[in-house]
Formats: sequence, C-alpha cells, structure tokens
Amino acid sequence: MSNSLLKIAAANLKKAVPLMLKYQIPTTPTNYALWYAYVGEQNPQLNAELDQAIKQNQTYSPVTSELLFRKHVADPAELNVREMRKNLDAMVCELSQSLKDTNNDTETFQTQIDNSFSQLEKLEHQGFSLEQVIALVRNIVKESANIRSSTENFSQQLQKAQSEINTLKKRLADSEKDVLYDALTNILNRRAFDEDINAQIDNSPNGCCLILIDIDHFKNFNDTFGHQLGDLVLKIVAKRVQEACRDGIKLYRFGGEEFAIIIPNSRLSIARQLAEGIRRAIEKLSVKDRRSDKVIDSITASFGVAQWKENQDVGQFIEATDRLLYEAKRLGRNRVMPIAS
Repeated sequence: MSNSLLKIAAANLKKAVPLMLKYQIPTTPTNYALWYAYVGEQNPQLNAELDQAIKQNQTYSPVTSELLFRKHVADPAELNVREMRKNLDAMVCELSQSLKDTNNDTETFQTQIDNSFSQLEKLEHQGFSLEQVIALVRNIVKESANIRSSTENFSQQLQKAQSEINTLKKRLADSEKDVLYDALTNILNRRAFDEDINAQIDNSPNGCCLILIDIDHFKNFNDTFGHQLGDLVLKIVAKRVQEACRDGIKLYRFGGEEFAIIIPNSRLSIARQLAEGIRRAIEKLSVKDRRSDKVIDSITASFGVAQWKENQDVGQFIEATDRLLYEAKRLGRNRVMPIAS
C-alpha cells in the first residue's frame, strides 16, 4: 500500500472510532468495516441507511449491522466466509506452501543457470571439450524441464483451488439467507431475534416494547386443509404484519405459528396501538384452497404486548409478554392484551 493510501486509511480510522464511541457501537470487525466505509463517503446509500438506523434507535442492532454489512460492504459471494474459514484457510496454506516450493525451485534453477552461464563464459579462455559443452547444455535443458514441471504443477494447484473456492462461494450464496431469515416466510428468524433482543433493550433509552403474535386455531388449518394451506396462511400473515413494521420496527418468526415484533424506543400504549392495527389487518385476510375452491376467511390472531422494565432480564421480558398472549387466547382469542386503559 502506498504512503498516500496509508494516510487516507489512518485518517478514516481516526474519524470512524469517535463516531462508534459516540453511538455506543460495539467494536466488532463488522462494525469497524461499516464505519470505515461510512466515513470514506464512497457509498451514499450506505450512509443514508446507517444515518436512518441511528436516527431511529440512537444505535443499531447486531442484525441491522450484519445486514448493512452484507448489502454494502461484503462481497455477496463471500458473505458467510467465516463459516467456511477452515476450508479456505486450508487451501490458502496449501497454496502458500506450493508457492514457497515453487519459489525455492526457481531460486535453485536461477543459481544453476548462473553457474552454467559462468562456465560457458570460461570457454573462450580455457577451452572446454565438446563433451563438456554438451554436458553443460544438457544440464541446462534438464533444469529448464524441472522448473517447467514445478510451475505447471503450481498452475494446476491454483486452478484446482480456484474451482474449490468457486464451489464454496456458490454454496455460501445459496445458503446465506438461512442464517438470519426464515425460509418459508422470508422474514427474520428466531436466531436473528435472539441476537437482537439484548441489544435493543440495552440501546433503547426511551424503552423497548415486545409484541408476541399467535395465529388462532392454526392446527385446524393444517388438519382440515393440509400443511400446504397452513404454510400459505403463515406466508400471508407474515407479509401483512411485515407491511405494518416501519421505522426500525422488526418482525421475526418466533416459532411455529408465532411471530415476534421488537419496537425500540416506544411506550406500551404505542405498541398496543400497533398490535391492534395488525390484529384488524389479519382479520380481513382470506385464503383460497385450490383443491376445494373454498375460501378461508376466518384467520385471526392473538397478541401479547409488554414494555421492558428496569432490572428485567430478557427471559423475564419474553415471559411477561407470553403471559399476556396466553391471557388473550384464554379470553377468547382475536384480541390484544393488556386491554387499553
């Protein structure tokens, strides 16, 4: 790297670190990369999305960080390279050793060639016999063949490694979404929820609210119409709920027919109002069974809404929300608990 590039890199780091401290951004490699790119001002879309995330939450969650990194910084084909590190490291080590061997062969060949030409220069002064000249030439030819074989072998190893890396990249690209997204509904999954919930609580000075949603009588859909229609119900409910989640509010598939919504910097009354709006939207949904042409328009859901309380751990927070969800179902379903005051 040239001196000018080193100076730019150092200057960007000096800008990035104070910003990360200001917004209490965890000092992870992903976050360093994001903020280094941010202060470099080479990607206006990244800067706009990062500014928006900070504006909404005063900071941002681990999943938001990961998604921004994947979208704007990482090579899409290498998004999950950490999971393949052993495979890639092994190939790099093998190539490194092969290159080292090839370099050693080349140096040896160069030494031998220099020696051979040195001997050739003596012909004018000392007069070699024809046999000695032929032997010298044969030696040069032999060493040329050796170095050619060495470089050809290295070239083959490079091609093989490139092929393996391309295969790994394809596998990474194919499987990447499974890490944070639910394959059926295409929304964030439970793993993403578990990564986000602690950070959202820690970084929400004005409060953090949680909504748990459970589709009513979902087992009946599967038993009566089959799992394909049950899956379709999950998809359309997830789509409708996702449409209501804006301004930093995130939806997750919590498990089975249950969904979770994390609302940073919010009050219980606001979160409850959002839940009520979503409840009414789900109530209007309908699904058509292609086999019987019957239209199912009885889709409803029950909601539990809670606001995080000081000194409450994540488990207690989720349990409190889940109790309210259970109460909504006990009281007849298709309702939001607690009841608005």
